[in-house]
Amino acid sequence: MSDVNDVVIVGGCGHVGLPLGLAFAERGLQVMLLDVNRRVVDQVMRGEMPFEEDRAEEVLQRVVGDRLRATCDPSIVASAENVVVVIGTPVDEHLNPDPNAVTRAVRELAEHLSDGQLLVLRSTVYPGTTALIEQSMQELGKAVAVAFCPERIAEGRAMTELYDLPQIVSGRSPAILDRAEKLFRNLTSQMVRMEPEEAELAKLFTNTWRYIKFATANQLFMMANDFGLDYERIRQGLTLDYPRAADLPSAGFAAGPCLLKDTMQLAAFNNNNFLLGHAAMLVNEGLPLYMISKLEQRYQLQAMTVGILGMAFKADSDDTRSSLSYKLKRILRFKAAQVICHDPFVRDDGDLVSLEEILARSDLLLLATPHPQYRNITTNVPLVDIWGTTDTGVVI
Repeated sequence: MSDVNDVVIVGGCGHVGLPLGLAFAERGLQVMLLDVNRRVVDQVMRGEMPFEEDRAEEVLQRVVGDRLRATCDPSIVASAENVVVVIGTPVDEHLNPDPNAVTRAVRELAEHLSDGQLLVLRSTVYPGTTALIEQSMQELGKAVAVAFCPERIAEGRAMTELYDLPQIVSGRSPAILDRAEKLFRNLTSQMVRMEPEEAELAKLFTNTWRYIKFATANQLFMMANDFGLDYERIRQGLTLDYPRAADLPSAGFAAGPCLLKDTMQLAAFNNNNFLLGHAAMLVNEGLPLYMISKLEQRYQLQAMTVGILGMAFKADSDDTRSSLSYKLKRILRFKAAQVICHDPFVRDDGDLVSLEEILARSDLLLLATPHPQYRNITTNVPLVDIWGTTDTGVVI
């Protein structure tokens, strides 16, 4: 095995892999990004970020072609001591996880793996996946050390949190743990050692806890709203200098590529016996329907042009994966005369209009994503803002 690179990241041009590769390269490691998307690989090699991530493009332009490169050639896996896999466990249209997806992907790479390498699973996986990968390596006769070291960053803050947050590392032996720690100490000094199964659950517990907290806030919003009361005014009052309520979120769409998916993975792992998780899904996924049912009581939607402000799943992001703005749009197309949309970050949606046009044409505006660009928006038509971004009240 020739150590041309320090790290190869499989799935390296995505939202998890690319910031990690940039962080390693910024700290002086030789990094190769492996990705199947030729267009994105070429974009990265030109020094262009394929998605929004604070401070990432300036780092990319400093390190690309020097300490960081990208390729579609899987044989590059053999070139490094450390191979980091950021392929996660997908769920199907029925929210059932495929626990063998990561195993299949790793087995496809197996011909390029070399004895003595450290194989790090990075994305969220179904519990037991690390053990399955270990078993696969044994069956294939590969003397490869397997670790699970989950990513913990919030999208948009990766280039800060990769350095600031403690890193969970897990492995089947002290030697594997030591190797995983050595790799991630290039980024951060505080390590949390766990068994692989503990680390797998820790990652799922983290996202599930956030999803349930958001569902709690959304349910409380609906209760207050049904009585004509402003949830955000209540929330701000009860959290003021009161630490035991400081983590009560505002209302809003709880979406994105992880929270619902990981909650459903945890439910599947527990034989679908997860009442809190399923209840959270019903609340969060039902929020667009709740909003529209309330709007129908107040407005003649069938005669109105409704404008949706924000299509990304979170503020300051261009990521539309699993965004509930699109669910809101689909439902409104059956209810309203016309639906038009705007987002200041999203670039790959040809159905968007300018901010000037949406303000001019809309009879009703719905703030679906709390981008800061909408905070001081001026309009003469009704604006529904359940996030509290515009300080106009959240009552529908």
